[in-house]
Amino acid sequence: MDTAVLSGQHTGSGPANSSGRQRPSRAKAEAAVRTLIEWAGDDPDREGLAGTPERVVRAYEEFFAGYNKDPVALLETTFGETAEYDEMIVMRDIRLESHCEHHIVPILGKAHIGYLPAGRVVGISKLARLVDVFAKRMQIQEVLTSQIADTIQKVLKPRGVGIVIEAAHQCVTTRGIRKPGVSMVTSRMLGSFRSDPAVRQEFLATIGSLGSGANDS
Repeated sequence: MDTAVLSGQHTGSGPANSSGRQRPSRAKAEAAVRTLIEWAGDDPDREGLAGTPERVVRAYEEFFAGYNKDPVALLETTFGETAEYDEMIVMRDIRLESHCEHHIVPILGKAHIGYLPAGRVVGISKLARLVDVFAKRMQIQEVLTSQIADTIQKVLKPRGVGIVIEAAHQCVTTRGIRKPGVSMVTSRMLGSFRSDPAVRQEFLATIGSLGSGANDS
């Protein structure tokens, strides 16, 4: 993506978005926020709201930065000097911040990732960044879970991959049925994590026995 867009200097139409449609200009985006403020019943020109359209657009650039990053390229740098390490690698409690595609409100939670390497490993920070790439898009949790696991399987080609995501959806906790304290758990198991119960159980035990409530997508 044009670095000027990310820095907030771009005022014309941006490049095509993920669907191939032309990205609206920053001015149009800010005008849309003004319209929503007016629709909500307030005055976008009053002192407290005068800068809000610009701030909201900047916030959206941060919230949805994942559209500008390639998750496959992120994992392509791997390490082969592993002293033939072939046991499970697990990274747990990865902070997750996303937005529900139905109401564009936050999804907050954590992801746990495990894989069985087949000769090469990836830097652990790349796993956390992979979560961010997909999370910083408009999502449903089931798709987010599958995207992360499928990308690891595609790029690293390990013997197996497991991922569990536990998150609270503010479209449930702050609106609609208003059920605070409710969380959703999804999982995706590939390769030996799906076919070998012992591998799956080792992974679930390592991340804290979340398996009893996981929905294997």
